[in-house]
Amino acid sequence: MHGGSVGCFEDLFKLLYLKLVRIKNVCMKRLIYVLAIVALCIDISAQDISQWRGPSRSGVYNETGLMKKWPAPGPKMLWHFDNLGDGFGSAAVTSSGVYITGLTGETGFVYALDHQGKLLWKKEYGKDWNGSHVGTRATPLVIGDKLYLISAFGKLVCMSTSDGKTIWSIDFMKQYDARNTEWGIVENLVYDGNVIYCVPGGRDANIVALDRNTGKIIWKNKGTGEISGYSSPLLIKLSGRKLLVTHMERSITGIDASNGSVLWKSELVNQYSIHPNVPAYVNGYLYCTVGYGVGGVMLKLSADGSSVSTVWKNSDMDPKIGGFVVLDGKIYGTGDFHRGFYCLDWLTGKTLYKISQLAPANIIANDVLLYLYSERGQVALVEPQAAGFNIISQFAVPMGQGPHWAHLVLHNKRLYVRHGRSLMVYNVAGN
Repeated sequence: MHGGSVGCFEDLFKLLYLKLVRIKNVCMKRLIYVLAIVALCIDISAQDISQWRGPSRSGVYNETGLMKKWPAPGPKMLWHFDNLGDGFGSAAVTSSGVYITGLTGETGFVYALDHQGKLLWKKEYGKDWNGSHVGTRATPLVIGDKLYLISAFGKLVCMSTSDGKTIWSIDFMKQYDARNTEWGIVENLVYDGNVIYCVPGGRDANIVALDRNTGKIIWKNKGTGEISGYSSPLLIKLSGRKLLVTHMERSITGIDASNGSVLWKSELVNQYSIHPNVPAYVNGYLYCTVGYGVGGVMLKLSADGSSVSTVWKNSDMDPKIGGFVVLDGKIYGTGDFHRGFYCLDWLTGKTLYKISQLAPANIIANDVLLYLYSERGQVALVEPQAAGFNIISQFAVPMGQGPHWAHLVLHNKRLYVRHGRSLMVYNVAGN
């Protein structure tokens, strides 16, 4: 074989080798990228998470093995903690502990308790609401080793769950010209992966997305220009888009979660601009309701979420603070002006039946049963039936003071009831 031919083969081999190396490097980079994404997803999904109104923020829990009927005096109280500050936020419960807020003087604190009710730590996060209806508003959002909440004065904090140390904070009033409401900002934060969304209602930062690890602004948007409506957003995941839906001062607003742009507005107004009930979304339909006699509206989303149309309205069920739940094509909740405990048909909006007991009340659900906590201080276990409600069991909350406004929490076969400065924990495990 001639030397020139050998050199030609050597050159060809080198060329092929370099191409293979390049291909390998590209593949490795892609593989590393994919593995990083997978690791991130695994990390997020594996973390212990607690958020307001349960795993899906709908008030519907997924506990198993619970009592179908309580003893006459109520389920057994396992422990109570009576040294909370004033507040209306619910407990955030994870395997590591129980986290709840309270106000002393003008200062808001986070309390961390173990599962026997022992205080692990107590840390201040700043000024909170000392005006009309004194007390903290927020239920903490807990994701793994981090806890997030926003005060009534628009300060958002991220704290360590191990010791309460502040990791980062943002003051929307000072930094982004947020505007307060008559009774303070009332918002329970919503997240998606490593993003936290909030609606401080500011002129500059009306709607905001933040990196939850650093607090850095991903985007902020002037949005509708309306102030916040005492509400927490709902995150809707469509096939091609994610939407934030929230009550503002005078409207229900749909927002593109990728950039904060307003996609649509639908007017829903009451005399006090108070809209604390999170909407419900099922298969392209969105139900929203407010208090003070206005009631609810069913909206149909377009396929891409860029617009809505009105399907029906019903003024009967007008909860002010208690929320509602959707089970098996029925909407369950209580009225404010229209006092009563209602069942509405999801598709038609028809009022199927009502009872006068236990209203007004906040409401959660587990399996086929409803759990109600009334403003009168009664906790009830209720079975919805074809033609009415069966009140199976009920008991009076024995401790605390002030309005009964904190929402119930179910976790690991325990029922958490907050009344003012007291947190009571009941065993609701079945036999």
